[in-house]
Amino acid sequence: MSKVPVSKLPTVGVLFWTIKIVATTLGESVSNFVSMAPLDLGYATGAIIFLAAFAVTLAMQLRSDRFRPVVFWSVILTTSIVGTAMSDFMNRTAGLGYAGGATVLTTLLVLVLIGWRATGQTMDVERIATTKGEILYWTATLVSNTLGTSSGDFLSDGLGIGFRDSALVLGGAMLLILAAHYLSPISGTVLFWAAYVLTRPLGAVAENAVEKPVAQGGLGVGTTITSGALLAVLAALVVYQQLTHQGQAITLDTLPRAEGQADQQPEAAPRR
Repeated sequence: MSKVPVSKLPTVGVLFWTIKIVATTLGESVSNFVSMAPLDLGYATGAIIFLAAFAVTLAMQLRSDRFRPVVFWSVILTTSIVGTAMSDFMNRTAGLGYAGGATVLTTLLVLVLIGWRATGQTMDVERIATTKGEILYWTATLVSNTLGTSSGDFLSDGLGIGFRDSALVLGGAMLLILAAHYLSPISGTVLFWAAYVLTRPLGAVAENAVEKPVAQGGLGVGTTITSGALLAVLAALVVYQQLTHQGQAITLDTLPRAEGQADQQPEAAPRR
């Protein structure tokens, strides 16, 4: 049986970013549902529960032989949920504060990305096809989604900008990254990770703008209704991707090499 290198990560496009924002927004809502109202289990307990869920979904992803939308987005969702709980624990229970938490997590993310580059593994997410590369990708994802909660809280609460204005600021930053993608020579990998990090606080402040009470600057919809609505949207988008992109088993020899990326020797996955 012939074997070809296959990426288990999706192609990056409009659908990818749409699902990413919805999944990370849902992660904020689910974490609040469990850690705060209505279950009120606390940030530490919530983080432990969600870390276990993340470990299960990550194991499923690492065992997959190709891109599987349900599995992939389950890992994204659990990283967003556990990232919210861990960020809230650091900032509120541990007393780091929004600025302190954002600073610590930003430093950690930079160190993860520097370490990733030092390994020689490709940082082009459409070309990752090794177990080591996947682990680095998911480590960066977990840290970036935790950072997203802290940075979103820092903008809306720490700086007093408010949820809706913070969403506008972050949305504007995303538009600048999009413009840079088409109009500047900046590395696509750099722009990807900048956008990848920003989608998390964008989702966080958007969710808070809907969920939180009116007295806190939100619409007062509540976590139960917000979580249910976001889950329905996410499920519909993932089903759509499953039906329309089921054949997305990206063979790396068909992709153009990202500028500056060295040849990799990825693990092979069987063609089906």
